[in-house]
Amino acid sequence: MSKIKWKGGALTAPVPPALITCSDGEHDNVFAVAWTGITCTQPPKTYISVRPSRFSYDIIKNSGVFAVNLTTEQLVRAADTCGVRSGRDVDKFQLCSLTKEPAFHIDCPLIAESPLSLECRVDRIINLGSHDMFLADIVGVSVDEELIDKTGKLRLDKAGIAAYSHGEYFALGRKLGWFGFSVCKKKKHKHGKR
Repeated sequence: MSKIKWKGGALTAPVPPALITCSDGEHDNVFAVAWTGITCTQPPKTYISVRPSRFSYDIIKNSGVFAVNLTTEQLVRAADTCGVRSGRDVDKFQLCSLTKEPAFHIDCPLIAESPLSLECRVDRIINLGSHDMFLADIVGVSVDEELIDKTGKLRLDKAGIAAYSHGEYFALGRKLGWFGFSVCKKKKHKHGKR
């Protein structure tokens, strides 16, 4: 297979079209971010990369907190709207019919319709160029009870999480494996092989 060579660009995909919530105590806002992920397990850390010109940038910089709310297939239209509209001009919670619910550990709202929210406290801000990275400690997690199975395992695969890839939104597809499946020995079950 031959490949075409391009100069460096932001093409990693898919990424989550996350809904980020923040508050300055007077104004609550929600906006969409695709540049987010996990940076460390112990201590649990995440990041969001935000342009300094965004309305929420100063809110997060001054408050030191934000929440990452995962987007489901049902929330894709809201995520897109929150990515193209500014909180300077409109209340996006109201515009998108999103329900605010209180966080447990930080002073900003979570989105009730989101199946999982990460409550984050900013550790440091790193200037990267077009965006600044808010590196943050994950100080709390809020998850829908319906996604916890009888054994206490989180079943995020049942949440209908959406993905974003190079300007388009997608529903996640079928399971292809699990962490460590490539080194596991095959087991025989009553109903055949795994």
